[in-house]
Amino acid sequence: MKDLKQVKGILLDYGGTIDSNGIHWAEIIWSAYEMYMVPISKEVFREAYVYGERTLAKNPFIQPNHTFRDMLRIKTGIQMQWLQDNNKLTENCFSEDTSQAIAEWCYSFAREKTTNARQVIQELAHKYPLVLVSNFYGNIESVLRDFRLDSFFDKIIESAVVGVRKPDPEIFRLGVKQLNMNAENVVVIGDSYDKDIIPATSLGCQTIWLKNIGWEEYKGNEKADVIISDFLELRTYLLS
Repeated sequence: MKDLKQVKGILLDYGGTIDSNGIHWAEIIWSAYEMYMVPISKEVFREAYVYGERTLAKNPFIQPNHTFRDMLRIKTGIQMQWLQDNNKLTENCFSEDTSQAIAEWCYSFAREKTTNARQVIQELAHKYPLVLVSNFYGNIESVLRDFRLDSFFDKIIESAVVGVRKPDPEIFRLGVKQLNMNAENVVVIGDSYDKDIIPATSLGCQTIWLKNIGWEEYKGNEKADVIISDFLELRTYLLS
């Protein structure tokens, strides 16, 4: 493990880190599907989820003014439409109310997690310059305003804006450049081992992996300078 005392700046991920405490969003949305008894298997849901993510990557359905609630409604709508179009969900089993209820449940989950994380982020911002580095849809600033997180970051590097996506290390290189520091003085905090930890390590940054429930099972040989299971643990390593 590197010496976190050398850390002078932070690159912080958003989705899956701040808004879900390390749980992959597919798992959260699936929990909502289960709660509202949508009659499909998890395997079918994951197909719909992947289709939705690819659709949003190709089409500007999410606009800069959209909040996280707006985004979830769009995501859920695309997933439900795919399920119907592919005969995975009959009309008798689908209602617009259910789709909106799933989105609202997920939004409430995100609001709770961001509220829990906000105080720690504020404390970090008092001690370090913070740069947000996120794969997002062009609306991250609206999301941050909605969750009252927008005042804490010196710079926001969003994939849809800069044209570079994780796991490309270049997006983290942009963050290091914004901090105007050597990589060894920067710590990258994220929930994705493949998209956050590996590329950050390749640049020489220090890493804190928020390890919780991912998209796939972990192999067991993953390494980071620090591994935590709760966002609030950042106090122990960076604020004590």
